[in-house]
Amino acid sequence: MTMQSWLQVGVTLAVIFLLSIPVGRYLAAIVTERKTWLDPVFDPIDAAIYRLIGQGAASQPMNWKAYTCHMLATNLFMAILIYLILVFQDYLPLNPLKLPGMAPMLAFNTAVSFITNTDWQGYGGETTLSNFSQMAAITFPMFTSATTGFVVAMAFIRAFIVTDGGANLGNFYRDLVRFTTRVLLPLSLVLAIFMIWQGAPQTLAASVVAHPIQGGEQTIAIGPVASLETIKHLGTNGGGFFNANAAHPFENPTPLSNWLLIGLMALLPSALVVCFGRMIGKPRQGWVLYGVMSALLLLILPVTIAAEQDGTPMLAKAGIELQATAGQPGGNMEGKEVRFGITQSGLFGVITTSFTTGSVNSMHDSFTPLGAVPEFIGMMLQNVFGGKGVGFLAALVYGLIAVFLAGRMVGRTPEFLGKTIEQPEIIMVSLALLIHPLVILAPSAWSMIEPYGLASLSNAAMHGYSEVLYAFSSAAANNGSAFAGLNADTPWYNLALGLVILIGRYPPIIFMMAVAGSVAAKPTLATTIGTLRTDTIKFGAFWLGTILVIGALTFFPALVLGPIAEAFAMHHGYSY
Repeated sequence: MTMQSWLQVGVTLAVIFLLSIPVGRYLAAIVTERKTWLDPVFDPIDAAIYRLIGQGAASQPMNWKAYTCHMLATNLFMAILIYLILVFQDYLPLNPLKLPGMAPMLAFNTAVSFITNTDWQGYGGETTLSNFSQMAAITFPMFTSATTGFVVAMAFIRAFIVTDGGANLGNFYRDLVRFTTRVLLPLSLVLAIFMIWQGAPQTLAASVVAHPIQGGEQTIAIGPVASLETIKHLGTNGGGFFNANAAHPFENPTPLSNWLLIGLMALLPSALVVCFGRMIGKPRQGWVLYGVMSALLLLILPVTIAAEQDGTPMLAKAGIELQATAGQPGGNMEGKEVRFGITQSGLFGVITTSFTTGSVNSMHDSFTPLGAVPEFIGMMLQNVFGGKGVGFLAALVYGLIAVFLAGRMVGRTPEFLGKTIEQPEIIMVSLALLIHPLVILAPSAWSMIEPYGLASLSNAAMHGYSEVLYAFSSAAANNGSAFAGLNADTPWYNLALGLVILIGRYPPIIFMMAVAGSVAAKPTLATTIGTLRTDTIKFGAFWLGTILVIGALTFFPALVLGPIAEAFAMHHGYSY
């Protein structure tokens, strides 16, 4: 990596870190309902929404079962609504191009994708969806799915601080409303104005006609792009108004907008960790977790940028200059926008997969094999910060396992935040942990042996396998980005990826909420000299080691068969 690359990465990460502190404190104030200077603005808005849904529904205390059931029922209702909008798009307004309704299987895949914060797309947005569908079926769930993940994480944290035995882990509807109105909506409004200033369209028109200098006419798709782009990145949603995603100049017009979108993807997930420390009254514990996640990010980020800058022997044989000079960037520029270059493309790629957003400003299918490995790792581990809520819970899964292992190793009772971690909790945590690799590895293997899975491959051998593995990793991690070389709009992939998205999202949440109910019912133990402290650098290192060891044992063989094997093949002069 060049000094310029280090400077770009360092400044970006430093700004994210500095902003995450005040934002994390603000999130904690919202969750704990402490007064903020914005209350006079938002209290009337919240009150009006509570009257619409019923004051009782928004004030009744919920235990873990009630909280989970209301979350699932609300998500199911919204998913059905999204599905109907997509299927009957041709009968709905704001469709001047008269686009037909979406095929039922693709609509199923899209509905479950966007309601789960995955935002996987098996279609080209500008040629498939009307403006009404883009707003009502795509932008709308970007708010609710992001909020769902956040409030579930908040309910889990409350389990460690409540004193009522778990009878009140919060109210799902109240949490949903407060996070939406006090965080996502105001930030999205301000940032959408910024994106319009940078050049992103915001209009209900479907297209404009341009007259190129060489003559003729060109129809250019437009629409309510700026509003989608802000919540897409702020809510770690992903997806794209256009098929080219954030590489499209209307979605990501300038280097400044590119820098903003990278920051938005990382802001709330990193702030959530700060919020965690303040909620439990132990900021040091939050910083230990922040350090673990940061270490994971810093381990993988340089790999992508360095690998892309170095290129491959195959590029050198093709006569491409791999060394950066004043006149050209060197390295592997295939699939990248020249206006962003290698560093901003690599940084965007690692951030979008580590923070489970799924937006892309370059084609990951064109990355070098080693340059793509960190993207796999971010989705497979799912806790290199991760998205809001579910990724955070994934990090706590590893933390609880680390507590249990460390406690057994040193002969102490495993405790986390004053709660004893025993066999029932470990069983549920283990189930939550095992679901993720199961829904990645099993369907990937099946797709590589069945004709209907292989028919979608545009590349043979190891790279084709990587495309499939990436797709199911992205679906299971609620990421939504794609390797771009796989035709996923087929009955098999629409159904399989849709089911993986559902299973990868909801069962882990249910198991972790069951853990919350179990630990909330336990008394909080006083800290003694025999307590295994989890807020030390030493335990943070053990936590990090647990993640790396379990992750390597689970996913390294799959990576060896794909991008790692392809990297060795390329360096020995073979192209696949």
